[in-house]
Amino acid sequence: MARVVVVHGIGHEWSGPALMGQDVAPALRDGVRQGSGLRLDADDVACAFYGDVFFEEDTRNLGVPPWDEHDVEEGFESELLMAWWEAAAGADPAVPAPDEPGTRAFPGTGRLLSQRVRSALDALSGSRFFGTYSDRMMVFALKQVRRYMNEPVVWQEARARVAEEIGPDTRVVAAHSLGSVVAYEALCEHPEWPVTDFVTVGSPLGLSLIFNRLSPLPENGAGAWPGGIRRWTNVTDPGDLVAVVHELAPRFGTVTDEQLDNGLKPHSLLRYLTARKTGRAIAQGLG
Repeated sequence: MARVVVVHGIGHEWSGPALMGQDVAPALRDGVRQGSGLRLDADDVACAFYGDVFFEEDTRNLGVPPWDEHDVEEGFESELLMAWWEAAAGADPAVPAPDEPGTRAFPGTGRLLSQRVRSALDALSGSRFFGTYSDRMMVFALKQVRRYMNEPVVWQEARARVAEEIGPDTRVVAAHSLGSVVAYEALCEHPEWPVTDFVTVGSPLGLSLIFNRLSPLPENGAGAWPGGIRRWTNVTDPGDLVAVVHELAPRFGTVTDEQLDNGLKPHSLLRYLTARKTGRAIAQGLG
């Protein structure tokens, strides 16, 4: 079994573990080599793939529905959209701030909610980060995160996909974006795993909307330590709006928070993996 298991984020629905590995594994191996000098073999790295759990089995032609502001649900989806808007306004001068800075809720329902969502989508479409995303893609991302957090059939299968890749030789789990939530909860469920190091990149685990829904639930404002790991390194680009909260130590304890610059693609998994800081953190777990 692989010594390093990578858990992806959203946007890989039509891929698979082998196909993802063609890009992800070489990127990780390059980052480890540049960061530490350690050379990994191809079979040292595996991808835990769960992108297909969001669709019915053998459904391959749905694409992304023509969603717009009327399809964003009240509650989790609208609150996550607001969090992105606030983060974008704080990081990008071109993005107008919400009318009520600091709030996580959209006022009203029905037409009032749709108007507020429309304002948020328009603001984000003018940002450097979300400027290449269509409305339907932003709504698609909101719904995937909401489904993982709220639908047992989705989170159970996603965590099971991580478990399938963990073997007696696995020492490091590296997880990106929503995948860091999947990996964190899987590690919490399995303290018996031999994994010693957890490396998160572009992680939204510190966002209150997600943090307060984690399994196990936080106690007294502190998140549970993930399983039997010894070290947790969290790497973010300050311009990565999906991460929103860039320091996890205040939430989880002895996390080593690192920052880097991924250039024009701050949330890119491949850019995170090829970075020396990420490579050094992974190499540390491999001795």
